[in-house]
Amino acid sequence: MRAPARRAASAVAVLALLLTGCSAGGDDGRDADGTIRLRFQSLAWQKESVDANKHLVKEWNAAHPDVQVDYVQGSWDSVHDQLLTSFEGGEAPDVIHDASDDLADFAYGGYLADLRPLLPDRLKADIPEQSWRTTTFGKGIHGVPFLQEPRVLIANTELLKASGARIPTPEHPWSWEEFRQVTDELTGKGRYGVAWPLKEPVSVTLNLGLSGGGQLFHRDDDGKAVLRFEQGDGVVTGTIRDQVNTDGSAARGALGMGGSDALPGFFGGKYAMLPLGFSYRQQIIQQAPKGFDWTVLPMPAGAGGAVQGVSPQTLSVAEESPHKKEAVAFIDFLLRPPNMVRLARGDWMLPTGTEALADPSLRGSEHGWAVGTALAQGLRPAPAQSVRGYPEWKDKVATPALQEYYSGAIDTDELRKRLVDDGNRVLARYQR
Repeated sequence: MRAPARRAASAVAVLALLLTGCSAGGDDGRDADGTIRLRFQSLAWQKESVDANKHLVKEWNAAHPDVQVDYVQGSWDSVHDQLLTSFEGGEAPDVIHDASDDLADFAYGGYLADLRPLLPDRLKADIPEQSWRTTTFGKGIHGVPFLQEPRVLIANTELLKASGARIPTPEHPWSWEEFRQVTDELTGKGRYGVAWPLKEPVSVTLNLGLSGGGQLFHRDDDGKAVLRFEQGDGVVTGTIRDQVNTDGSAARGALGMGGSDALPGFFGGKYAMLPLGFSYRQQIIQQAPKGFDWTVLPMPAGAGGAVQGVSPQTLSVAEESPHKKEAVAFIDFLLRPPNMVRLARGDWMLPTGTEALADPSLRGSEHGWAVGTALAQGLRPAPAQSVRGYPEWKDKVATPALQEYYSGAIDTDELRKRLVDDGNRVLARYQR
């Protein structure tokens, strides 16, 4: 998620929550005339996405005078702490927009309702099992996964064609070895074959690592999470490190960047390719100079196949909500196939729903939609999806270790030691 555009909304969102919470009627969530009033906290931030969400809320309210929904603007930057405060203060929104990798602590903490007895058969059947696994904690389902995005390569079309490299397709992606060779060939005076914007390197590394046959997080016989760095875990990490430190085909200066930070260099011809989330296409359309030609390519694949880990956006219901049935009915309305398409197009992401994913508007070649939808079948739950203690491991262990490894400051043995030895000590505290 791109922080700069959303940061300014954070304080406003918190204030809006407080104000809405104060005006939401009595403790039973009803107005004086008996109207049920639900609060829906959305994290939509791009104008198209905010518009789509607000329009759908308006349509629901027009059709359901007895169950009215108040749209509340949240922020990706502060959602975890803000929700924790709301839960503990008894002011949580009824319907909660978040990402699946943020739900574990809330689900295990009893803050999110188990949706299994409430989900309509239509919605449950429309979303594939691998997506439901991203929101299943213990025996309960604590969110509805509805939007997701693969990571893709955005390439400068002119430079790519001039290199003579084979153009990869979702059916025949580059291998990681081939990718390294292509980036080397694309590197020239004043130009790198690729830039890896890895300001936040952990999820990218874990999610792409699946394609190299890596997993890093495993379950022992007792069901406890345990870290192991095996041969497959070194494919993606080793490729990036070699591109930066051995080949010189990846820009060292980009390692500390976010995706948006790397776009000016891409438009200026400094980088021939960028690995970015699928939704970055909107920024590229908005910011690319006139005449700039770009294309969307699948990420390389290795022994693990053309698979990636993802953490879908989700809709959950607060356990303290007095109107869970109505909240789930609203979620079901939001995620009807035509509406899920509207939300997906608003966020430039892929819907999880099978029927929405088949919509012709998401299958065209323009802006790489067809490449993205073709990759959907290879999307899997992120490796650390339900691991308690993952946030601490990510922030205190994995992020600094990977940053030092990619920059060349430490070698593979030291990376393995930190990720595994230090990491297992962190996880052990959460699994006693």
